[in-house]
Amino acid sequence: MSAVRVAIAQCAPALGAVKRNVEMHRTWITRARDAGATLVVFPELSLTGYYVKDLAADLACSPDDPVLAPLAEASRDLDVSAGFIERSPDAKLRIAQGYWSRGKLVHVHRKVYLPTYGIFDDGRYFGPGDRFDTFPSAGGTAGVAICEDLWHVSTPYLYAIAGAAVVFCPSASPGRGVAEGGDLGTAESCRLMDRFYAQYLTVYVVYANRVGHEDGIAFWGGSEIVAPDGTVVARAPEFDEHLLIGEIDLELVARERARNPLLRDERDDLVLRNVAARLGLPLEHRD
Repeated sequence: MSAVRVAIAQCAPALGAVKRNVEMHRTWITRARDAGATLVVFPELSLTGYYVKDLAADLACSPDDPVLAPLAEASRDLDVSAGFIERSPDAKLRIAQGYWSRGKLVHVHRKVYLPTYGIFDDGRYFGPGDRFDTFPSAGGTAGVAICEDLWHVSTPYLYAIAGAAVVFCPSASPGRGVAEGGDLGTAESCRLMDRFYAQYLTVYVVYANRVGHEDGIAFWGGSEIVAPDGTVVARAPEFDEHLLIGEIDLELVARERARNPLLRDERDDLVLRNVAARLGLPLEHRD
């Protein structure tokens, strides 16, 4: 079968309480397993909370730290993607999303775009990642875009041209603004973005947003899975904890790419030449 059952744990991490959050992950993983999921995705910084500020260094760990071992162990039954603060060997701190499968950590994405404006302070406490690598996941070839990463069109584009069938977007998005018609402004923007990327890049977008409150800020949830034909496979309620279940169908990805062959016709070589020219870099011309 080409369909894979995916769970999103729309949860409310406790700020700074890593051990408590690890136990929370275990509970959600059990629920996802009982629901027949092959993969469960947690939001951004699900193991630490988002507004950690000066606690960042105290909460950081290396990818092989024993504190993450319970996630590796749980991944023997189903794949797990969760967020943590990574400390590199040279003591740099980064917002990271790990992917565990069959008892091992198989991929780590470091958040590249760090919002440092308005109510966001990522750039004050963390360093940026510098790669957008695809990897094999339970849902097919995948890429990870942590929250702000997805707001930059180059991110899902790079994943799509590299062959990704799904883009996982763990997020810690606060609710802000009111859109026309009374909907939450943040929700309207995110849903429009999810559908656009899914349909025009013919990928699944798995958007895993958190809920709860930190420092007077409310996180709005609204997690969703959007298919490559633009349909919403499943969507969670706003502001409440919820285990969202939906299916990723790789045959649908193939059908949509045959029906709408934008990726087939994409001139990434032309994009590369134009970017190189703008930056003044030499690039050998290839027909």
